[in-house]
Amino acid sequence: MGRSCSHWWHAPVYFTISIALAFIAISTPLHSNLKNAASPPPSNSITHHLLSNASRALRRSGFTVIATLLQVSPELFLSSHEYFTIFAIKDSAISNFSLPPWLMKHLFHYHTSPSKLSMHDLLEKPPGSCLSTLLQHKKLSITKTDATQRSVEINHVLVSHPDVFLGGPISVHGVLGPFSPLNPQDFQESQWGSIQTPICGSNSSVVEFRNLVEWPKIIRMLSSNGFVSFAVGLHTVLGGVAQDFTSLSCATIFAPPDLALSASPSPLLDRIVRFHILPRRLSYIELASLPQKAKIGTLLPDRDLEVTGRVKNSSQVLVINGVDIVAPDVFSSKKFIIHVISRAFKLAELPNAF
Repeated sequence: MGRSCSHWWHAPVYFTISIALAFIAISTPLHSNLKNAASPPPSNSITHHLLSNASRALRRSGFTVIATLLQVSPELFLSSHEYFTIFAIKDSAISNFSLPPWLMKHLFHYHTSPSKLSMHDLLEKPPGSCLSTLLQHKKLSITKTDATQRSVEINHVLVSHPDVFLGGPISVHGVLGPFSPLNPQDFQESQWGSIQTPICGSNSSVVEFRNLVEWPKIIRMLSSNGFVSFAVGLHTVLGGVAQDFTSLSCATIFAPPDLALSASPSPLLDRIVRFHILPRRLSYIELASLPQKAKIGTLLPDRDLEVTGRVKNSSQVLVINGVDIVAPDVFSSKKFIIHVISRAFKLAELPNAF
């Protein structure tokens, strides 16, 4: 009795898995018919024998959920690539997941790298190094290594069971939890996805977004809705912004339709972008309640914005630094809000830039 009760939490996991597998089983033929071509099968070098051995190794180490999925639905982790490293999430960390099937698939793709990496290989990579994944445009980052303790953290998650399986083109490691925080509320509020990735690079420090402003989500929203130049500019300077404001928990973004120098990683671009961001969340109603000439602090320490007027026509338009807010509160969450402005704010050092 006690033995069976101790595994009560497996029920929601297996239910979610069954739904995910059903979705994959149904959707794969549909997509194949639409495209008149089947999805590429896992690499021929990955034999059934290797997958069975990897699954058994995971099960022996306590990763029952991932072991089962690898055995019955390897396409969740594998594709046409030649080599793979799978980061298996421990059972207790995904026991309460209740995710849409498509997101389950994205989650497991994000935990698989198309290269074979042993623990020795991971330890040799410096902090800030990027790892590609099977999820398009999403990367992992080595956030901490300790050769003495033989420990590695990826996206700030400890590799708790290194080298669970090494065989042929496959490496498998166990990790304490998912590499991206997954908040079901995000799926209901928008269609932008919720796989959050760190900024990583060999010459820059890694920034943790877990409990702070949802910068990746903001960039996706901007770029998908026509504010590409500002999204590119924000992405370009975001490493420095996040490093300087590590405790920033909310923000207001004024998004212009166009931004000069958006692809140039210069100090000037950094100042321009920061001048369009407030270190607090202010809705349009809150901005409109401010008195005339009120100063509003930005992420640029020596530059404030100012409430310069209100233009009255069919409705009241708020003017900040001589620029109209043409679409207030267009995107928002508990951590950020975005207002569309008619043009970019001017900086004194660039009077004719915009």
